[in-house]
Amino acid sequence: MARIKPFRAWRYNRELSTKIEELASPLFDVVSKKQREALYVNPYNSIHISVPRNIEAQKKTVEAWKADGIISQDQIPGIYVYYQHFTLPGSKRTFIRKGFICFLEATDWNSVDSDVLRHENTMPHSVNDRIEILAQSQMNVSPTHGLYFDPDFSLEQYMDESMKNPIYDREDYQGVRDVMSVIHDFEVIKKFVAKLKGQQVILADGHHRYEGSLLYKQRMQAENPNHTGDEAYNFHLMYLTNAESDDLRILPTHRLLSGLKDFNKNELLEKLSEDFTIKPLDNPNDVNEIILGKKWAFGLLFGKDAYKVRLRPERMEHMKWNFPQVVKDLDLTVMHYFIIEKALGILGKDQRSSDHITFERNFSNCLEKTMTDEVDFAIITQDISMEDVKNVCHSGYTLPQKSTYFYPKVISGYLFGSIKEDEFTLPFNIGF
Repeated sequence: MARIKPFRAWRYNRELSTKIEELASPLFDVVSKKQREALYVNPYNSIHISVPRNIEAQKKTVEAWKADGIISQDQIPGIYVYYQHFTLPGSKRTFIRKGFICFLEATDWNSVDSDVLRHENTMPHSVNDRIEILAQSQMNVSPTHGLYFDPDFSLEQYMDESMKNPIYDREDYQGVRDVMSVIHDFEVIKKFVAKLKGQQVILADGHHRYEGSLLYKQRMQAENPNHTGDEAYNFHLMYLTNAESDDLRILPTHRLLSGLKDFNKNELLEKLSEDFTIKPLDNPNDVNEIILGKKWAFGLLFGKDAYKVRLRPERMEHMKWNFPQVVKDLDLTVMHYFIIEKALGILGKDQRSSDHITFERNFSNCLEKTMTDEVDFAIITQDISMEDVKNVCHSGYTLPQKSTYFYPKVISGYLFGSIKEDEFTLPFNIGF
């Protein structure tokens, strides 16, 4: 089952760490072009190694930062506790997502005995990019997000204690307060190792980075006739949070459709009327509230025009995709089959690589892009429950790509994890 290790993180030097908010950056899959250009201005911002302008130059950047003391490696291995304090629109509650960062052995999620379960498909071009980033510098530039199960919250007391002496405490680009500390006590670390040893981890976010690590591991294993399984390339940097926590939040990811040949709104609505009840809406801003809590209901935005569409239950038997019922019943499966495949003609097998489909988490951005004709139309979706994620994982199937948005996103730049053998190996044998 899941095998984790403490590690010696590479972090910004003491002087730069006092300005960590100027060095942190969004993850590669959410940072906008405008954000990237602004962050590139600072020569030491983490964007230069997480989303470099030039992948080949990334290795030189990492090596230069090490040589010049811009980043230095912690002397003592530890588990890095990471709390994110945040709020959500419409709620006065402050949530605290509690977790910790460590190395986890990367196992093939296509294997029946894998330690890691995925819930989403990946997109090939993003995976290739992440492999090269890892191969160039042998550095995990940001942790992926995984879920473990601890209904007794037995690890929380140790994390709370560690948080009394934080390394960082800053607000990020999301308006989220990111706080990090470290646990060096080996006896306490062993409790974390033991907790994960008997279970599988569900991958919440970072499927492309994790798959990149898997493929890199396979490449290195093929080149190493003395492979043992303990080499640094077997491991992947992971941020682990408790799936039983009420502070775990999943937000919806909407679909934007563009570049459709001879697209006509009325023709699309006519095709959808075979399977959906369709209701025009007076105000596009009301879409989220109107579809909320209604099974198989979606909002369609066409500039100033908006519609609520809801699958008629009797049409479900016409779904031709060969999935287990737990996957068929999902709103997202209904959307990708009845709207994107059946009505638009983009086959399921082609949707992962389709240039016509993009993803947007922000409703206002969806509305703006339809109003300005930047896209043909938008499909507004609802969030998915943690229970649905668990059920899909254990069914052996996956959700469509970009189905979940675990909020908030992990920040990049607080620490980096090396898989160079001499930087990964613990300084003495502590039984991990």
